[in-house]
This record gives sequence, C-alpha cells and structure tokens, in this order.
Amino acid sequence: MAGALSADRLLSALRAEGVRVVEYRDWRTHRRPAKAGTFGPINGVMIHHTVTTGTSNSVELCYNGHSSLPGPLCHGVIAKDGTVYLISNGRANHAGKGDDDVLRAVQNESYNRDALLVPNEANTDGNTHFYGFECINLGNGKDPWP
Repeated sequence: MAGALSADRLLSALRAEGVRVVEYRDWRTHRRPAKAGTFGPINGVMIHHTVTTGTSNSVELCYNGHSSLPGPLCHGVIAKDGTVYLISNGRANHAGKGDDDVLRAVQNESYNRDALLVPNEANTDGNTHFYGFECINLGNGKDPWP
C-alpha cells in the first residue's frame, strides 16, 4: 500500500520503463472532484479494454466520460502501438464498487494466483485504491492486440 504518485513521479516511472507517454491536455489536474471521494492509498492497477476503436476518439471518451459516467474514466489509455496517453492524475471513474474481502486479499497478497477471487458484495470503492488503464480494444475476441 502506498500513496498516490505525484504527476511527475508517475510520468518518470513510466518513462523509466521505456514507455512512450503523451501528456494529454491538462491531465496533471484532471480528476474527479474531492466530493466524489479520495484517491489513495493505492493497492494496485486495474486494466480494462475500452470497447472502442481509434486512438483519438478513445482517449477523448476516457477523458470526458459519457452521459452515464463522467470522466476521467481512467488514468491512462494504452494505444495499440504501446503509447500511454495520460489523462488523469487523481481520482477517476474506472473501478466502481468492489468487495472488501477481495481488497483485503489484494492488500495482504493472500490470494491464490491460480484461483479467481470471487466477490460476494459491492461495498468498497475501487476508485480509491487502484490506478486504472484502458487498452484500446473492442474486447470481442476478434480485435487483435499487437
């Protein structure tokens, strides 16, 4: 468990790993308002697929959100060429509600890596505890990831 990284530290960590990074618009200050909840301590990273195609429209959607969920929808969007578009440095709408038992297992690293963690309730705010990255992919089994 650790505190959230500053914008400079997040950017430096990604670049130190050789990641090509695009700093999108005002990503350093783009976040959900404080009244939406806290961001941190951090327990990990969640990776989803966007269910979209095209880099620019996928990044814009994740930055702005949509009619039923305001943006940012993640911290970074991963394009098919591996470029990470940073769109938020703070709380984002990417995880939703999760199970406190699952969060404790992640925090304690007390889970069996060969077994699926099965939630039985939605009582914990995942947006507080995880960075979120969206990979541009339809998620239909037919959209290849290079």
